[in-house]
Amino acid sequence: MTDSSKTGASPFSFKPYQEKEGEEYMNADQLEHFETILKNWKGELMHEVDRTVHHMQDDASNFPDPNDRASQESEFSLELRTRDRERRLIKKIDESLKEIESGDYGFCESCGIEIGIRRLEARPTASLCIDCKTLDEIREKQMG
Repeated sequence: MTDSSKTGASPFSFKPYQEKEGEEYMNADQLEHFETILKNWKGELMHEVDRTVHHMQDDASNFPDPNDRASQESEFSLELRTRDRERRLIKKIDESLKEIESGDYGFCESCGIEIGIRRLEARPTASLCIDCKTLDEIREKQMG
């Protein structure tokens, strides 16, 4: 197991994978490295979800002052939007974990080439190589 497998470790405080000369891309060690990163990241996000639920339950007050009530509603709204983004991220993490199981992880879903160890360490849920992602962003920009 890698250093990132310690309980409570940040998903991005891992030791970068050291590639060995001549090793096959997405071998068992690499897959284990990324599985650990993804599981730690998901665990941290799930912890934040639980924290938000408890925070909202504990702090849900019916303030008589409209300004206080509006401030609390605004805070809760921001927190819920953040959790919604994290919920979608958890879904992407789950998809990446399924790709690890199926043997498709680390390969571009568009052109099939290797995404690369460093890109995956920077963005473990990446499903496109840098070239396909760049083209995707250009198309997105042109479509408005």
